[in-house]
Amino acid sequence: MTVALFWLAALACYALVGILAGRRIIPIVGQLLVASLAIPALLLGWAEPHLNLTAAELLAPAWVDLLYGLCFALLLGYILSDVVDLELSPACLKIALPSFLIPMLAGLACALWVLPGEYSWLSAVGIGLLFSITAIPVLYLFLQSIDYPSAATKRLLHAAILMDFLCWSLFGLAQGSSHPASLLWPLLAAALPLLLHGLKCRHPLFYSLPFFALMVLFHTLQLNALVFGIAYLLCLAWVGQPLRLPMPESLWKRLMNGLAVPLILTCGVLRVDFHGIDAQYSWLVVGVLLVAPVVSKVLGSWLGLHWAEPSAAANVKWRESLLLNIRGLTEIVFLNLLLQLQLIDAMVYFGLLLMSLFSTLLPAVLGRRAYQDEAKSRYEVS
Repeated sequence: MTVALFWLAALACYALVGILAGRRIIPIVGQLLVASLAIPALLLGWAEPHLNLTAAELLAPAWVDLLYGLCFALLLGYILSDVVDLELSPACLKIALPSFLIPMLAGLACALWVLPGEYSWLSAVGIGLLFSITAIPVLYLFLQSIDYPSAATKRLLHAAILMDFLCWSLFGLAQGSSHPASLLWPLLAAALPLLLHGLKCRHPLFYSLPFFALMVLFHTLQLNALVFGIAYLLCLAWVGQPLRLPMPESLWKRLMNGLAVPLILTCGVLRVDFHGIDAQYSWLVVGVLLVAPVVSKVLGSWLGLHWAEPSAAANVKWRESLLLNIRGLTEIVFLNLLLQLQLIDAMVYFGLLLMSLFSTLLPAVLGRRAYQDEAKSRYEVS
């Protein structure tokens, strides 16, 4: 009963911040603030001294693990449905390649220093890819909220989609190469759209319901749900069938923002040993995890934007580089995947969680008007 009370209080914190913030901040920003500040305070100031509950006991119930798996599989499916909506163009490729490769190399270098010796090469690859991610849904919402020019929005979004597609695909292949047997059933199931298309099934629910159901099943069976998701959506693209959410988008967003994202974030934070932070890592390491992903991502994005459009003003390229550094929801899903697979430990998780909050807040710190004025003047001239 006391465990359920803590979880209700935690979800209430997320809901309260969402209500107070209203439309002034993007939901993921408020959720990251709660996860970074309110959940540790709730654990250390209330659950441990007053409810006599440790973080391990809060994570122990079977219903928490079941709900986490369900929410994670649904959220991963939602993210992947954005990643595969890709249109390639020369400008998109020029932006995406440096913005992907430079932070990835920086992440690999940091992983060799930050991670203890017992972690595998897959851990280093995961951190490298994590440095390269851009949060597509949060980037889209931010650009929409400031009425960014449609041509610039499309170019930035497609570059972000290409980068994230590379991240998810490479990690899926790397993970599968470590356990080849886990790829067989996911790849066979991913061919389901081809069978349904051959049977003349045209209703979107024939394709979306099996997708989300199989995501949950493979995640529960600890098979490669990531490879399944990417291969399934590529098959959908091959047959020209769009993926439709199995419920109204407004209801889906309420489920994601009200339950799935708060639960996933809270489970990750509860795995952090706040009492032994100083003993496990130096604050220098935490500082590197905060700064290195941001610096490498902004540098790579600036080079990509300069390559795509050398004549653009330097301040415009600088601000668009910060936009491509937005992390948000996509990074949280990838981060929790690495933690769940035990490829990183809880302290690295918490450091990168703070980095995600910092990166997502940076464009808002500059102010919406700066983006609006510069972008509009740029496209009026062109």
